[in-house]
Amino acid sequence: MMGAPADLRNASNSLGKSLASDAPNRPVAIPPMPDYSGRILAYAAAAATISAGVWQGVFQPWNIWLVAAALIWPHLAHLLTRRTFLRNSPRIRQRMLTTDCLIGGGFAGCIGLVAIPSAMVALMLTFTSLIIGGVRQWLIGCGFMAVSTLVFLTIFGPAESYQSPLLTSMLSILFTGIFICVTAFYSHQQARALMLAKTQIQNQREQSIALSHKLSKYLSPQVWQSIFTGERDVRLETQRKKLAVFFSDIKGFTELSEEMEPEALTELLNHYFNGMSEVALKYGGTIDKFVGDSIMVFFGDPTSRGQREDAFACVSMAIDMRKHMKIMRQKWRSQGIKSPLEIRMGISTGYTTVGNFGAENRMDYTIIGKEVNLASRLESLAEPGEILVSYETFSLIKDRIMCRDKGEITVKGFGKPVPIYEVVDFRRDMGPNHSFMEHEHSGFAMYLDSEKITDKERQSILSALEGAAERLRHEEDSARE
Repeated sequence: MMGAPADLRNASNSLGKSLASDAPNRPVAIPPMPDYSGRILAYAAAAATISAGVWQGVFQPWNIWLVAAALIWPHLAHLLTRRTFLRNSPRIRQRMLTTDCLIGGGFAGCIGLVAIPSAMVALMLTFTSLIIGGVRQWLIGCGFMAVSTLVFLTIFGPAESYQSPLLTSMLSILFTGIFICVTAFYSHQQARALMLAKTQIQNQREQSIALSHKLSKYLSPQVWQSIFTGERDVRLETQRKKLAVFFSDIKGFTELSEEMEPEALTELLNHYFNGMSEVALKYGGTIDKFVGDSIMVFFGDPTSRGQREDAFACVSMAIDMRKHMKIMRQKWRSQGIKSPLEIRMGISTGYTTVGNFGAENRMDYTIIGKEVNLASRLESLAEPGEILVSYETFSLIKDRIMCRDKGEITVKGFGKPVPIYEVVDFRRDMGPNHSFMEHEHSGFAMYLDSEKITDKERQSILSALEGAAERLRHEEDSARE
């Protein structure tokens, strides 16, 4: 676990550099058609329609002045939105489009609501409203355009004929078609770029998830989750908390390491750590580190269920580890390892300093304090298969776990001798109704926890025990004969 938070940051930077190196292959973002260009194209279409209509006599002669207004307005609108206070408006595009709808409605009213030119202007405006602002902007634009049309139609009156000559109609349809095609092309390109970007983001997300899962192997799940959810910053900081601290090691491991090959020893040790880690995580422990054959776990950070529950969970974990060790020992014996490996454990509860220690580029999320030293000392004093706890831990668990007084010890950092206790078992498992049974001899081992056995498994176990008993009786009778 050492240096893991810094490794998270370095790995993230490496991932960022890796993604940056792929930049030439990334899709280039296509912006939507600029409002300035779109407005020039739309008003050019209106100017061409007006010119043709005046030339063919379908529009009144004074409408020729609308051509000049149509050619000037796009540049004026661009100047207003880029060089004045309007540039700070967050909805300037929608507001300017609403203005265009007012102007478009006024244009339809000025030409007397001639059918095809008016319809083409309305088509351009409604199409643009849907693209820029959706249905809401479309409804607003239609409303303003209708009001403006009615106002100007009232002032100038309707045209003598709502039909327009072929040339005026064709120019109006042609320029409107060009405007819609260009706008649709930009929209298509933008949608395509967005889809490619979405695919790339999904790929990057999958890479980040894969990376985070790899990095999570170097951190306790609680610490990893608090970092990746943003609850904890990766920086040098510590705090004082009351924690339950656990130490364990394997008695006889040093002698075993001299007898076994390194590869077999590594496999055995990894199997042991994997099994004990599963037990620690089941009870909510934060795995601090593995050192040789030793394990350090603490309860109460980053999350805590209260001092009493943290201490109880820690001792419960230790009892479960002791039981689990018996199962592992049987598996090791089946693999030819005859040395009686036993686990010994020490637990202390008290205030410690917890947090990130080290340098800015190399951190270790761990704990320090005299309670850590006490837990380590208790572990070294424990006999094989024994769990020793401090008085503080004993006072928090004594109502649910049976403990035996083991006297006092002197520990550096403590002004007075420290009372210690040996954990026997859960009180619920003591007496005639206890659920846990174990029996072990050379060639035979039994570990039974009746609370964890299902009805289907119970029948299978009974059959196996009856078969074993019958085999032993048969061999005994044969030996007597």
